Amino acid sequence: MIQIGKTLISEDIIEKEFVCNLNACKGACCVEGDSGAPLSESETAILESIREAVDPYLRPEGRAAIAEQGTWTADSDGDLVTPLVNNAECAYVVFDEKGTTLCGIEKAWRDGVVDFRKPVSCHLYPIRIKSYPSFDAVNYDKWDICSDACTLGQELKVPTYQFAREALERKYGEEWYKELDEVAQAWLNR
Repeated sequence: MIQIGKTLISEDIIEKEFVCNLNACKGACCVEGDSGAPLSESETAILESIREAVDPYLRPEGRAAIAEQGTWTADSDGDLVTPLVNNAECAYVVFDEKGTTLCGIEKAWRDGVVDFRKPVSCHLYPIRIKSYPSFDAVNYDKWDICSDACTLGQELKVPTYQFAREALERKYGEEWYKELDEVAQAWLNR
């Protein structure tokens, strides 16, 4: 583990290579799994505040799930998450003409309708953060549905932390990322 400020970072996010390959997986991470996307408490308030603005970007099934469950819910572990449609895909998921998942929230953000891009856990993936009272654990989440992303990352030689740069800067700031990059470069060149 590498420590930067109040974060403990797994070496895997430096050593493992990753670039999302939506052409191959069609965004399966938004459909597969046991629960919705992890949310922070502040994000639950944001989802409530942008609900009406995002609504036109969602599928009828997503709107119905949100009407029934709320803009967020708690999973079986008590973690805050996005609601699901029929215990499958995230309620905020929309599909393009090729069947690839897109985020309705992010579509609204791209159109300038809301200033919230999407939950940071989605933006960070395959990095997952577990918060503890005195630090955050920043880990790489290995999932077989992302094998094509791992292959593409290896072909392009892109470490996971570089793939997730924008999201990591969103979460921890540019200075934190700069320090991570310096440590990672030294780690990779050892």
